[in-house]
Amino acid sequence: MGKAGVLLATITTTALISGCHAFETACPAIGQVSGVAVTVAAGYSPQVKTLHLKACQDGKCEEDTIHLVPGSVSVDLGCADDSKDGDSRPDGTCSATSKPDGTQRGLLELGTLGDSPIDVTASGSYTNGKPMPTRTLRFEPKASYPFGEQCGRFVSASVVLDAAGLRQDR
Repeated sequence: MGKAGVLLATITTTALISGCHAFETACPAIGQVSGVAVTVAAGYSPQVKTLHLKACQDGKCEEDTIHLVPGSVSVDLGCADDSKDGDSRPDGTCSATSKPDGTQRGLLELGTLGDSPIDVTASGSYTNGKPMPTRTLRFEPKASYPFGEQCGRFVSASVVLDAAGLRQDR
């Protein structure tokens, strides 16, 4: 192979190698709090005064009285059409607001959360002062890749408490 062939091979190899990096995806710098999220259902929420959760996974347990806050849902307010060309594509500002949904939400923080089964026990008191029945649920946390597999795995554990008991949140 002559000098021209070596030069051509070098240029082609350099272009191919540098081209491989053009498709890298940046991952967001977002952390995740390890814990069990709880939602007290809207129909049951007005009756609940205090809620105590205990979660055990792989022989480690955490428990605490949960600080409950009013739950809400997002309501889409649409987008302003600031396009100059008259098409219906929203080039302008989009907005949303939150609307109370009658639930209460809280979080029991854990040191770590893996994808092995977890046992969650809920107890507490009603607004009339009587104790709530103790309820226990065993389930497997969910693993997902919300930003793609290249950005790492998120593990979440969420439960819903209602008059029938505890169930895993979808």
